[in-house]
Amino acid sequence: MAARRPAGALSLLTGLLVVAAAGCGLQAPSSAAGSDAPAPALSDVTALADPRSHEGPSHAGLGDLAVDPVAEDVSPNLPVTIVDHQGTEVTVTDADRILALDVYGTLAQTVAELGLGDRLVGRDVSTQFAEAADLPLVTGTGHDLNAESILALDPTVILTDTSLGPWDVVLQMRDAGIPVVVVDPSRTLDNVESLTLQVAEALGVPAEGRLLADRIAAEVDATLAEIADVAPEAVQDRIRTVFLYVRGQAGVYYMFGEGSGADGLIDALGLHDVTAEIGWSGMKPVNDEGIVAAQPELILMMTKGLESVGGVDGLLERLPALAQTPAGLNRRIVDMSDAQILSYGPRTAEVLNSLAVAVYAPQALE
Repeated sequence: MAARRPAGALSLLTGLLVVAAAGCGLQAPSSAAGSDAPAPALSDVTALADPRSHEGPSHAGLGDLAVDPVAEDVSPNLPVTIVDHQGTEVTVTDADRILALDVYGTLAQTVAELGLGDRLVGRDVSTQFAEAADLPLVTGTGHDLNAESILALDPTVILTDTSLGPWDVVLQMRDAGIPVVVVDPSRTLDNVESLTLQVAEALGVPAEGRLLADRIAAEVDATLAEIADVAPEAVQDRIRTVFLYVRGQAGVYYMFGEGSGADGLIDALGLHDVTAEIGWSGMKPVNDEGIVAAQPELILMMTKGLESVGGVDGLLERLPALAQTPAGLNRRIVDMSDAQILSYGPRTAEVLNSLAVAVYAPQALE
């Protein structure tokens, strides 16, 4: 069956992140990508009686992106023949040299957490955990796959999705005889388990996949329970929130709505996604009318996006309508590493915890 090309909102997100990497020079793990101080556990801090009372921005840190494998000395049980996400039958006979590539950096992190990190031979620009720092890049400008760089690494299997391109490079790898497994390109709280199991199955380590999926689920459930303890129960009491994607150098200003992945993140944090009530679906250029209609009390952003406009002052200057909203007037902006905030991978619980602390107990980060 012919491989499908990326389409719709996912294609748009891919294009936006290409601009992100090209415009901000994201290449190796950096302070903005996770070496900043990790947030304390939400259960160890005191939530504000009224989170709306806080003024000023907060950075949700994650600390060093080290991996914690679920098992050591993992030995894949190969060969395996699977039908991938696109309906293509793929036989994997060798997992000694793995490339795991996607726009989120999720797949390589998952491979490493499965205990196969020492088999990774290269990385994409979004793979930002510390152990991957010295791996050669196979993405050129932005998130473009470089065929020569990939072939030079002699991979025995490639895991990817439809978030990277050009797609012809993926097809070229298949033509070269390399098994290419295309997994689900969606990144949501609902498919973390299935994505983890897809990766594990393709690499012949289903038992480790089950262990990792269960560990992630337990961590996420515990974090969601802690968030529920501090988040308002009534929808009308929840903080009105939007997710802005900004790249000042390129003049890119998008608001992410329903179906973008940001909506699930906002819901998980016990916040109110106001894009739903104004009919803002997918990812669209933001305008004054949309901002005024949303009247957000809190803005979520990627760190490098905020940096690209000169911080909070620059953002409010470039989007004057935002300055007149409760979020703008109180400078309530929470940012997190570009490589993590929408990744929905093995660190999902940490992402949720750090963002929740920044929202409900920002004084603990000062």
